[in-house]
Amino acid sequence: MTGRRYRHGLVIGKFYPPHRGHHFLIDAAADDCARVTVVVAGSAAESIPVNHRVAWVAETHREQPQVRVVGAADDHPIDYDDDDVWAAHVGVFRAAVARAAVLDGVPGHAAVDAVFSSEPYGDELARRFGATSVIVDAARITHPCSSTEVRAGVDARWADLAPATRRGLALRVVFVGAESTGTTTVSRAVADRLGTSWVPEYGRDHTIGLLEATTVQAASIGALRPTMDDLPWCTEDFVAIAERQVALEDEAAAVCAGGVVICDTDAFATGIWHERYLGTRSVEVDRWAEARPHPLYLVTSHVGVPFEQDGIRDGEHLRAWMTERFVDELTSTGRTWRMLEGPVDQRVDDALAAIDELRRTAPAWRFRDPLQPRTREVVAP
Repeated sequence: MTGRRYRHGLVIGKFYPPHRGHHFLIDAAADDCARVTVVVAGSAAESIPVNHRVAWVAETHREQPQVRVVGAADDHPIDYDDDDVWAAHVGVFRAAVARAAVLDGVPGHAAVDAVFSSEPYGDELARRFGATSVIVDAARITHPCSSTEVRAGVDARWADLAPATRRGLALRVVFVGAESTGTTTVSRAVADRLGTSWVPEYGRDHTIGLLEATTVQAASIGALRPTMDDLPWCTEDFVAIAERQVALEDEAAAVCAGGVVICDTDAFATGIWHERYLGTRSVEVDRWAEARPHPLYLVTSHVGVPFEQDGIRDGEHLRAWMTERFVDELTSTGRTWRMLEGPVDQRVDDALAAIDELRRTAPAWRFRDPLQPRTREVVAP
């Protein structure tokens, strides 16, 4: 680590949520220190779990092996004028730094010689660690952003969030429906209107691949060309589809605009198709369905929509059953959903209205206030 001024730098914050100003601070410490411990200190008052914030920060700095990110529960009051309160906080931070040293394989090397901060309390924090205070961009000139501003309007500050945090905070709107009911047409139109990412249906590609492989096998033994009913579906196919669908969502969430991702199906829908072809639910597929939260499902009704056979669809006779299964399963599992009916333009407009409502009310974007500094009563002389 030649050329770095400090052996062990410390960065402490709530990271509620982490934004580009935080990452700039960590980068500054990483450039100047052989080791950096980042402590994500969260309280029970906050609505983003500490382990999520730790994961987002760690992923963002994964290319910097000298950076170790650890979480800490810190529910002590905030009072910059109270020595006992300071001591309580510093005790939490020291314990977290010691844990980081163990994780780094250097137990007993928890001494900090530099504290990096952009906050007014940075100098006092460094003094209590017996370390040098390094203040970085205190005026927020390089990155004029704060977690308070992000919490006040996630979509407005979306550009200030790293891809890992975007994946965690993106609102994933899912279109589901029976075959040939316009899920692809409507969802793509909605994504275009919003100017955001659209996630295609991977199951279709998997089905085409399976049909082609089965056709080749049939030809090799002189059998008739297989139909959809001849495909050798197994649970592993649906697990692979669900896993890939989640990965595509994550990729889209990292680059989406305004915090909304439009998904043409998801792993939850894959579970319904597993039921259709194999007759039962799949624990493995359902586990993938729970891997990412989806705050809104939009069901494309089959009523009034002509059926178009494209060579890999089951048939029109199954559409009413599929619509009913989607509605029943969405309802029984407590998911929020809306039915889209009428012509395409009406479905697109209704979907956009539902998404506008979601932006205003989504629990993921309604952050609880963090602990606030104590206010002291001023006594007149």
